[in-house]
Amino acid sequence: MQIPAATERIARQWDDDIVPRLVDYIRIPAKSPHFDPDWETHGHIERVIRLAEKWARAQSIPGLTVEIVRLPGRTPVLLFEVPGDDDRTVLLYGHLDKQPEMVGWRDDGGPWTPIIENGRLFGRGGADDGYAIFSALSALGALSAQGVRHARCVGLIETCEESGSYDLPAYLDALQPRLGNVDLVIGLDSGCGDYERLWMTTSLRGLASGTLTVEVLTEGVHSGDASGVVPSSFRIARKLLDRLEDAGNGWILPSAFHVHIPPERVAQAGAAASILGDIVFRKYPFSAGTLPMIDDAAEALLNRTWRPALSIIGADGLPAIANAGNVLRPKTALELSLRLPPLVDGHTATVTMKSLLESDPPHGAKVTFEAAQGATGWNAPATRPWLGMALDDASRAVYGKPVAAMGEGGTIPFMAMLGERFPQAQFLITGVLGPKSNAHGPNEFLDIAYAKRLTVCVAHVVAAHARAD
Repeated sequence: MQIPAATERIARQWDDDIVPRLVDYIRIPAKSPHFDPDWETHGHIERVIRLAEKWARAQSIPGLTVEIVRLPGRTPVLLFEVPGDDDRTVLLYGHLDKQPEMVGWRDDGGPWTPIIENGRLFGRGGADDGYAIFSALSALGALSAQGVRHARCVGLIETCEESGSYDLPAYLDALQPRLGNVDLVIGLDSGCGDYERLWMTTSLRGLASGTLTVEVLTEGVHSGDASGVVPSSFRIARKLLDRLEDAGNGWILPSAFHVHIPPERVAQAGAAASILGDIVFRKYPFSAGTLPMIDDAAEALLNRTWRPALSIIGADGLPAIANAGNVLRPKTALELSLRLPPLVDGHTATVTMKSLLESDPPHGAKVTFEAAQGATGWNAPATRPWLGMALDDASRAVYGKPVAAMGEGGTIPFMAMLGERFPQAQFLITGVLGPKSNAHGPNEFLDIAYAKRLTVCVAHVVAAHARAD
C-alpha cells in the first residue's frame, strides 16, 4: 500500500463525507437498551443503524455487501462483507449504541449537539463508537482504490455494547457460518495513551455490577424520633461495602478479585509510563486540590488495567438536598461497578459479590444484591511477528513514532467472546479514546486528525495480513 496516497484519500473522505455523517449520528439519542428499555418504540437505534447502512451502501468498494441482521426481540447488527483473495477472514468490530447523557456538558453544547472545535468533534458517541464503521470501510476503500490485495473482510457493528453486549452471543451463533475462518480481529472501540502514535490494547478489564439494597423500614419516619433506635440504611450499606473495599486506600479486599499480573504486562505498563509521563494523571479533570490515589505512573497504569476497583455509579432512596426533610429513610440502594482484572471470570465474581454482601446482614436488615452484569475481561494472545512488525511500520510511517502498547481499564465483552470462539486469531484492539476524550462522561470528543491517521494504520495492517503466512 502506498501510504501517502492512502493518507490523502482517507483524509479527504473524512473531511468531505465521514465527519458530516458523524455530525448527523451524534444528534440521534441512540442510548443503549440498558438506559432506554423502550429503545424499539423510540426508534433511535433504528435511526443510527439505518444511517450507517445508507452510508456503507454508498461506498464504491467492489463486491461490498451490507445488511442489517435482526433476531426476534434483540437489538439489530449491521453486517458488511468485502471479498478477498484467500479464505481467511479479517473481522472488524464496532458499535452504534451510546451511553446516556450525563451532566456537565459545556454551555454551548450537549450530548446530542455536535460541535467541531480545534479539530475535535464533541458529542455523545462520536468516539465511542460511531466512527468505527466509517473508519473500517474508509480503510478498505483506500486498499481497493490502490488495488491492494487483502483477505476477506467482515464487519460486525452491534447496537448493544454499552449494555454489556448481551444480544451479541445469539448473533455470533447465528452468523457463525458467515464469519468464516477468523484469523484477525480489528476492534475499534478502545483507547490511546496519547495522540502521537498508534496504540495497541493488550488487555481489558472485566466487570461485576449490580444493585445493593438495604431496607430497614417499610416507610420513612421522623429522624428525631427514630435515630439512635432504628439503624441507618446508609450506615449498613457503608459497613457492607467495607467487606469489599478498604475505604482508606480503595484496595479491594477479597483475594478472589485479584490475579497475578503477567510479567510482560508489568513491563508494558512501565514502557507506557515512560512514554506518557504525567499524562497518566493529567488526562483526568481533577477538581482543585484532589490528588491521585498513587503517584507512580507505572503502578497507576497497572491499577487501571490489572487490579480491581470499585465505583458507586448510582443511588436511589436519597432525595435531592433541596427536598431532604428530617426523615430516617427506609432504604438505600447503591449501584456498584467493580472492575475486574482481565483473567477473573465475570460471572463467578458477581456470585461472590452477592454472597459477600448478603450474608449475615448487620442488625438483621433486609439486604439484597441484584446482579446486573458479569463480564469477563480479555488478555491478548501473544503477538505474532508479522503483526508486531506491521503495527510498528504503520505507526512509524503514519505518526513518525513507534507503536506503543498498554492495557485498558474498560470492558468490551465482545473481545472475550471472540477470544473463546477463535483462539488462533490475532487481535488489533485500538481506538481514538485518548486523553480527556471522556467517553461516558460530559464533553466526549473525537480527535479528527488522530482518527484519520488511525484509519490509515488499519488499512496498512489489513494489507500486511494478506502477506502473512
